[in-house]
Amino acid sequence: MERMDFELTTEQRHIRDVARAFAQDEVAPVARLMDEEGVIPDRIIRRMAELGFLGGTVPVEYGGSGLSPLEMALVYEELGRACSSVRGFLAVHLGLHSMAIAGWGSEEQKRTYLPKLARAELRGCYALTEPNAGSDVSSMEATARREGDSYVLNGVKHWISNALHADLAVVFATIDRELKHKGITAFLVPTSTPGLRRQPMPGRQLGHCASDHVRMTFEDCRVPLGNRLGAEGDGFKVAMSALDHGRLGVAAGAVGVGQACVDECLTFARQRVQFGKPIGEFEMIQQAIADMATEVEAARLLVYRAAAGRARGQRNTAEVSMAKLFASEVAARAANQAVLLHGSYGYSNESPVERYLRDIKGYQIYEGTSHIQRIVIARAALKGELHPAQPGQPPAPEPATVAAAAGSRNHD
Repeated sequence: MERMDFELTTEQRHIRDVARAFAQDEVAPVARLMDEEGVIPDRIIRRMAELGFLGGTVPVEYGGSGLSPLEMALVYEELGRACSSVRGFLAVHLGLHSMAIAGWGSEEQKRTYLPKLARAELRGCYALTEPNAGSDVSSMEATARREGDSYVLNGVKHWISNALHADLAVVFATIDRELKHKGITAFLVPTSTPGLRRQPMPGRQLGHCASDHVRMTFEDCRVPLGNRLGAEGDGFKVAMSALDHGRLGVAAGAVGVGQACVDECLTFARQRVQFGKPIGEFEMIQQAIADMATEVEAARLLVYRAAAGRARGQRNTAEVSMAKLFASEVAARAANQAVLLHGSYGYSNESPVERYLRDIKGYQIYEGTSHIQRIVIARAALKGELHPAQPGQPPAPEPATVAAAAGSRNHD
């Protein structure tokens, strides 16, 4: 009988340990300050470039680290354990932006942009979501009109992560709204391009408070033909493939949040004394911790399985959605239980569990809400497509409708 090995390799453990050391020694100590000030310091981003995280899954020939999806999931998990805003920055910069270029860019585009993105010389964002086009990408209103050797972009994007400080955006617009998803086209747009304006979203978000979320307005924004990413009408495919990368990062980060909740609860249960003994000796507390630890471990295995499938070249959108759905829901339960277990201590930002509870709501929304993930999973199951294709098999055709394919709430 074939043996299934759940152990990480020596190299994978090394990558995890490097990420863990960075997250715990350099990110976690300033996580609360970043949350309060609403910004990720440049030194944190530069350090991720030095460690090879910004170019994590980008092929080595284009300046990346050539990490596998599973190895990158280990990095996302450790970052999520320390600070969701930092993890979110990386997931957008690498998973949504750089991997879109790596998968769909011309040779010139890949060699021009990917090394600079990996070195933090450029920062990237991913502009898909619109005020009236969230989960339903086919209702996109931003347009791209071809004029001579350029495209002229008009429209509005909002809740775009990293966009305030980004140098380069992957922007989606339609060449013909009547074509629905078949008219969507992707473009590489330098954020200094005339006709592009950026403004921070109004209000203050619940979690991921060190992340910047932006409204981008395009008014006769002219982009050269050479900046198109893929062919005309390929934009939907570009978006969906990038979301598969991004969702895996969200799922792994959610496991990190869940593990952080378990860690804090274990420490508190050992130290907090009530009725003459540590509260960890009470059966109700033990039950809560046991349930949290078990669910987080189950989520971890689901994420690793989805990541391993992608590493083998499988098109496993439904499996990634399962991992994202379950991990974010598990972490939400863990964060809620962690605040409750800490009592008044957990109700203050003196304890990190308060931040975990706020941050985890974003994981249930970003890269497609939990509702959308359930649609993706259910439709794959009903079609008999739930299990990933065998390596070497051609991928299944892209879905004809976008509501089933993936929510585009991409403000990760």
